[in-house]
Amino acid sequence: MELAPIVLFVYNRPWHTEQTLNALASNRLANESTLYIYADGQKDDATAEELANINNTRNLIKGKKYCKEVFIIESEFNLGLANAIIKGVTEIVNKYGKIIVLEDDLVTHPFFLTYMNRYLEIYANSESVISLHGFMYPIKKKISSPFFLKGADCWGWATWKRGWDLFEHNGKLLLDRIVQKNAEKEFNFNNSYNYMSLLEAQIAGKVNSWAVRWYASAFLLNKLTLYPPISLVQNIGFDGSGTHKDYIDSQLRVAINAEEFEIKVIGTSENKNIKKRIEKYFRGNYNFLRSVKELLLSFYRNIKPGAANL
Repeated sequence: MELAPIVLFVYNRPWHTEQTLNALASNRLANESTLYIYADGQKDDATAEELANINNTRNLIKGKKYCKEVFIIESEFNLGLANAIIKGVTEIVNKYGKIIVLEDDLVTHPFFLTYMNRYLEIYANSESVISLHGFMYPIKKKISSPFFLKGADCWGWATWKRGWDLFEHNGKLLLDRIVQKNAEKEFNFNNSYNYMSLLEAQIAGKVNSWAVRWYASAFLLNKLTLYPPISLVQNIGFDGSGTHKDYIDSQLRVAINAEEFEIKVIGTSENKNIKKRIEKYFRGNYNFLRSVKELLLSFYRNIKPGAANL
């Protein structure tokens, strides 16, 4: 099995980066894998603390050999998360034909690289499959084997050149196509999660999201992403340190356990049953707490001067 290159994107979070790299190095195939680390550059208005964190992060990634080969690409200026990921993924997937992608706050299960590489091989020529994903939502009932959902995702993922070639940069074009197809409800996970508002925010320049465009690109082409039955990724970035600081997203926290599962061929169709269970999860505590937060913010903004910065 020819292993896929791993690409890790880092910036100014040395502690998170260290956890991510140590977990990656503990993967069984790490000592046979090639790792590319893209380190974003400083912003023009970077504070002394931010500069120190950027330098500490760069020193950290040079401190150990986390995989068989490690290549570091340091940007002289700040690209921003979306542009950095789009640029780096395009460069590496065009060179190798396949890729595994991580960000600096994703701690992986030791089985993560095995899962990714085996399924990259199994579905290499399955045109209906656009990507693989390592994170699994914390729904209650246990799942026994991997499954497919329509669309794409972003917390520890893998794809092929043929898949990434379908990525559409233009968010407005994607939004218009979803509306033309009258597919807003389906795009919003049966109206259980408001992806439309995220795409609209990206178009308006309010968020710098590549991921919602990746999801929309796959969704519109009816492409599938494979998910594991247990989460092989834990996001440790819910501490206000990253690009996305919404504390309500802590409802997506999962713990990585010692379980593994059988690698086997799964029929390439969306698992509607599991999708309904994820919809139920979105409609439960996750969206309830988000709604409470929005109501509280609205209340404080109306009665308390300066509270709009909460």
